[in-house]
Formats: sequence, structure tokens, C-alpha cells
Amino acid sequence: MSEDHRLSIGRIIHSRGDPWFDDGNIVLITHETPTAFRLHRGILARHSSVFHDMLNVPQPEAKAEDYEGCQVVCMYDNPIELANLVKALYDGPSFQIHCLDDFFYTAGILRLASKYFITNLRTQAIRFLVQTWSFTLEGHDQMVETALRSPAVGDLSYPYVHPLHVLNLARETDIQVIIPSTLYFLSLYPLVDLLKADHPKLQPDHPSKPSSILSPSDAQLYTVMYQYRLHLILHFVRQFCDRQTSAPCESETNCSGRFRRLQQQLSRSWSLRTGPLHYMIQAAQEVSRDHSICTSCRSRFQDDVAELRKQTWEELPEVLSLPSWSEMYRRDFSPEMSP
Repeated sequence: MSEDHRLSIGRIIHSRGDPWFDDGNIVLITHETPTAFRLHRGILARHSSVFHDMLNVPQPEAKAEDYEGCQVVCMYDNPIELANLVKALYDGPSFQIHCLDDFFYTAGILRLASKYFITNLRTQAIRFLVQTWSFTLEGHDQMVETALRSPAVGDLSYPYVHPLHVLNLARETDIQVIIPSTLYFLSLYPLVDLLKADHPKLQPDHPSKPSSILSPSDAQLYTVMYQYRLHLILHFVRQFCDRQTSAPCESETNCSGRFRRLQQQLSRSWSLRTGPLHYMIQAAQEVSRDHSICTSCRSRFQDDVAELRKQTWEELPEVLSLPSWSEMYRRDFSPEMSP
């Protein structure tokens, strides 16, 4: 037995990770910060075509290592991410969104599930991400409402993760369907702050943290989305809310005057960090409570706002030169899971 072989065996004995199954028939050991996991070849091969092919390649006897009759395979992955991945294969994933560490857990699972072609686990991770970074307007509205209601955790507001980290994770793992939503929310941050990368949500140190750097190509898309967002606000305030009453308006003078006051109010209240989709809801709620506007005009305004928000949401991918929402969904999910 070679000295290197004895060293590898010694590292396994003294660096057992979780999970470690005494009846396992293969040992995965991470290269850096050596941590060993004794697992079952069949479980790994069943879920991953990469593991299946890797574990079935005959090893030259001179290079083969074993521990108690188990094949030893060196893995170039972070031990925390690898531990979470194999636990997810055995027990199912535990996706949550209670704190920032929950995002890092999801990021690690998605990263390795993509690397090892574990399709079902990758799909589950993407499906969990789109619950927050939605591809539907209803999902976007729910995310905003949850953010407004949820208290801060560790001084971080819901959803605790910075949209730049979500965007860079999407780029790293080749996901399209969450990109429009992340860039929309990212456009609420000043570019100078993104370039500094000093926001508290970008600061935590974690092995699964995606890059905190805005890439040049995404900086261009950020700029496009930023300009589009401001255009939406100005269009909504200056043109959309400049209402022309028509039959069956019950009080043309009152309704016209009240919509002019609404315009003035909205002109004073918006800022460079205003999200137009939620801003439109707030305006619609303001009108619904104003009974100096006739029932007909209030109802028409609600319907028109709903249609404008729907149209705006459908346009977001096109603004970024991306395929439609449905095309991105089909690309990122298996056909049988299409909405």
C-alpha cells in the first residue's frame, strides 16, 4: 500500500461527514477541507447520470483506492454543499425562506444538482425559487405583500437575499425564468451602490454565496430595466391618470377634478426607487376609496389599471430581449410540469 493511499485512508477515518452509512459501499471525500461521506452507489447512480457514468468507469487497479472494501472517490465540491446534496437525495430537500441561510442552502443544492444532472432535484429548486422570484404577476404581487408584512430577520428585510445574488445564481446555473423578476427588483437599487457591492445583504460570508459582482452584460440589462421602470411611472402619472370622463359618468366635473388631484398627488409621492407595478395598485386603492369619483369612473379605472399591469408584466421579458414567460418556463422545466 502506497504512502498516499495510507494518507487518504487516514483522512477518511478522521474526517467523517454527515451522512455516513456504515453499510454504504462507496466513499466520497472532498478534496479541499477533506470530509468523507460513506454512501450507496445505487442511490447516487439512480438520481444522477453523471454519478452513474462516473461510478461505472473501471479504475486502474494501481490507482484504485478503497476503504473497508468501498471505492473511494475524490470530489471537488464544497463539503457543506455536498452534504446537503446527498441528504436531499436520501431524505428529500428542505427548501425554506425564513432567513438568508435558507437561500444559501437552496443555492448549493441547485448548483450541485445542475453540475451532476440531478434533474428532479434541480427542478424542485427552481420551482421553489419562482415562488419568490415569480414568472407570474400574481406571484410578484404576493412577494411584495409578504415583504411589506414580514419583519426583518438579522436586520435584513424579506426575502433576505439580495436580487444580485439571485441573478448571479441564475446565470451560474443557466436559469432564465427568474431573470426578469430579479432584474426588475434589482433596478430599485442605485447603480453606484451595486458597483460598490457594500449592501448588507451582499456582505455575509458563506461558501454557497453567489458572486456579488454585477457583470458588464447584466449592467446593460439593469440600465434597460431601470429606464423602462421610470418610463412606466411617468407614463402612468402623466398620461394614464389624465382621465377623460365619458358616459355613463355621473359627475364629469367632480371626476375630472379628482383625477387631476390624483395626478398631482402621485407626481409628488414617487421616487427613483418606486416599483411601478405596486404603485399602480396603490393608486387604484386610492381611487376605490374616493367616493367623490362616481362608481362608473372608479370601476373603469380599476379595470384599466388591471389591464395595464398585466400588459406591463407580459412585456418584461421582451424589454430584456428574452423569450416569453411561457417559453422560458418550458425551457427551465420539464414538459409535464408546464402550467
